[in-house]
Amino acid sequence: QVQLVESGGGLVQPGGSLRLSCAASGSISTINAMGWYRQAPGKQRELVAELVSGGSTNYADSVKGRFTISRANAKNTVHLQMDSLEPEDTAVYYCHARTIVANIYFGQGTQVTVSS
Repeated sequence: QVQLVESGGGLVQPGGSLRLSCAASGSISTINAMGWYRQAPGKQRELVAELVSGGSTNYADSVKGRFTISRANAKNTVHLQMDSLEPEDTAVYYCHARTIVANIYFGQGTQVTVSS
């Protein structure tokens, strides 16, 4: 089992920045990827960014060049730096972790609202 605790999020104006953080605990030795999904009202949950244990990253096309995922010195923690935020980025953001046995775990979610 893997437990995920998110922090960050909130209300920001268009063009602003926010940083999300996620700390994993439990069976962290089984994790081979961590990142973030998001779900806007009335839409399906979508992958935003993912960092694989080998160091490669994946981003949704809609956030490339604006969002950056990174790992903290504590390898069980990842950050998502979100710059040039747009109203379309408004959603609940869920940290996720994938394990070597293809399980996926989600955090409780944190609200990001981009509005003037």
